[in-house]
Amino acid sequence: MRTHLVVVSVPVISHQIAISEFCKRLLQLHPTIRITFIIPVLESLPNASKSIIVSLSALDIETITLPPVNLPQEITVPALKLPLAMSLSLPSIHDALKSITSTSHVVAIVADYFAYELLPFAKELKILSYVFFPTAATIISLCLHSSTLHETISCEYKELQEPIKIPGCIPIHGRDLPTSLQDRSSENYKHFLLRSKALRLADGILVNSFVELEARAFKAMMEESKSNPSVYMVGPIVKNVCDTTHNNNTNNNINGSHCLAWLDEQTPNSVVFVSFGSGGTISQHQMNELALGLEQSSQKFVWVVREPNDLPSANYFGGSSLGQDPLSFLPNEFMERTKGQGLVIPFWAPQVEILGHKAIGAFLTQCGWFSTLESVVNGVPIIVWPLFAEQRMIATILVDDLKVAIRPKANESGIVERCEVAKVVKSLLVGNEGMRIRNRMEVMQDAGASAIKNNGFSTTTLSQLATKWKNMGGCK
Repeated sequence: MRTHLVVVSVPVISHQIAISEFCKRLLQLHPTIRITFIIPVLESLPNASKSIIVSLSALDIETITLPPVNLPQEITVPALKLPLAMSLSLPSIHDALKSITSTSHVVAIVADYFAYELLPFAKELKILSYVFFPTAATIISLCLHSSTLHETISCEYKELQEPIKIPGCIPIHGRDLPTSLQDRSSENYKHFLLRSKALRLADGILVNSFVELEARAFKAMMEESKSNPSVYMVGPIVKNVCDTTHNNNTNNNINGSHCLAWLDEQTPNSVVFVSFGSGGTISQHQMNELALGLEQSSQKFVWVVREPNDLPSANYFGGSSLGQDPLSFLPNEFMERTKGQGLVIPFWAPQVEILGHKAIGAFLTQCGWFSTLESVVNGVPIIVWPLFAEQRMIATILVDDLKVAIRPKANESGIVERCEVAKVVKSLLVGNEGMRIRNRMEVMQDAGASAIKNNGFSTTTLSQLATKWKNMGGCK
């Protein structure tokens, strides 16, 4: 009998990619483990999710797609859609788990952080439960410390004059805490507190990070291990360059091939890659300033463009709101003026392959954790451009603690003007500061590579946990 693990994701593509890559890494180390992967669906199953299912099926991972849930029309805030979607999916998740456990001995459940409501049910089933945390270990420290902050601070965190002290984190201003902590009267904040409290129900927390990248946070959590769940640093786990299953769109593949061919013609470390991830958007005004700043920098660039939106998380659940060609929103004649200097790609580009290309010298990113890890793994310095969720906090850590990134300054309206864009791009690609940042990033790159070697800390950590599961199952 094979050791059986159930993995529960959430209806957000970036989360599904992260936890599916964890499954692949686990099977790479322990191929005899059986995994059932449960996918909740909001409204309809996106094509990207279908591609993930194909990639998992190729590894003999069984996938269960749950019946779609639909949200009330008045729920328009993306941050509230996910917790509500998971609450509505809970009965289907329960039914799936009951069905699986009736015919198979499941040794553990690994659930996405946003599937926290599942943890008490795992206790009822007497199954070990683990949380797969899709972002930085430092954010876990914030979550575990959140009840203390809530009880000891009465005003809004963003109103505090002094930085907040969080175990394992450099002092951080309230305005740089995650979006869900910016309005303590909001439903978003209440959900954050509930998720954070639920973490303590887990038998362990799996983090896609490595010790050298977050030494402060890891040390702090080890010191408080008696009162907190065990924390397992198992990263960096990123998408394999050879794995193209997350994208099956012919036009995207053509654009990707053209992009890589264009990069082949550029000199090493001479190009800035600009992408705001699968869910991030910028306003029309900001898009104009970014475009003109890239042009003004006179540096080579590859920019993945999506249609603008005043709501930074507008595409969090995937898809386009207007269905228009995103290139039509660029400044007049921008494409003509920058022909040869840059490459603009609509919607999607092969990010892993691009970041691994020798021509890339900087990455302008929204600081989603998966993108951050991909940059670290490839030793690419970062220009931080946080948009929502915990991205401002991650940006602060990258800039002020690890010093592997720079942060452009916004004006009083929150817009990064074209001159500032040009300044930071040139600073990272051709300035002395860029060289110093690159050297520090290469140290992190080497540490990350060491962590996932056969005898590396992250590999050993994951293998020891997998061995524990196998012994519990009495299986091979």
